[in-house]
Amino acid sequence: MIFTETRLKGAFIVDAERRGDERGFFARVFCQKEFGELGLESNVAQTNVAVSVKRGTLRGMHFQYPPAVEAKLVRCIHGAIVDVIVDLRPESPTYLQHVAVELGSDSQRALYVPGCFAHGYQTLQDGSAILYQSSAFYAPRAESGLRYDDPRLAIHWPLPVTAISSKDCTFDLLESVEGELTKRMSLLVRSQAA
Repeated sequence: MIFTETRLKGAFIVDAERRGDERGFFARVFCQKEFGELGLESNVAQTNVAVSVKRGTLRGMHFQYPPAVEAKLVRCIHGAIVDVIVDLRPESPTYLQHVAVELGSDSQRALYVPGCFAHGYQTLQDGSAILYQSSAFYAPRAESGLRYDDPRLAIHWPLPVTAISSKDCTFDLLESVEGELTKRMSLLVRSQAA
């Protein structure tokens, strides 16, 4: 695997090293040892699949508060998406900045999302399917999110939104939750939860 760190410290693009022949190719797409050697979370508590019927479907921006923060390894196994992550670590020099990465079944590229990041994506093709591994179990009481269209985040989604859940539309704007967000995501809180 080839790991390329994004401008958000700890977030990596993970490319597969393909070994091909006339049959197709083989590639390792996860290795606990390689992730661990880079200091990345390598525990897998859950593996999830999400399929979106329509191009333009938007899911996000989701995260979990401590002590249930989760790192994710996200891969598009059919179709294509634009995957967006936002740094929610108050002490980070890139706090509230985001990175957008195109993931598709052709490239087999993945995005490693550290804990304390919001995550969301928009599908670029009908029938896009996402496979992601999470380091923590889903914890409904720790679950939260930010509005995908929050002006302070200034995320540029490539397509008009064709489908989105009512929950994702009703997340609060950052200006009304930033105090709680910074308090609950602080390094001190995360270290006490560990």
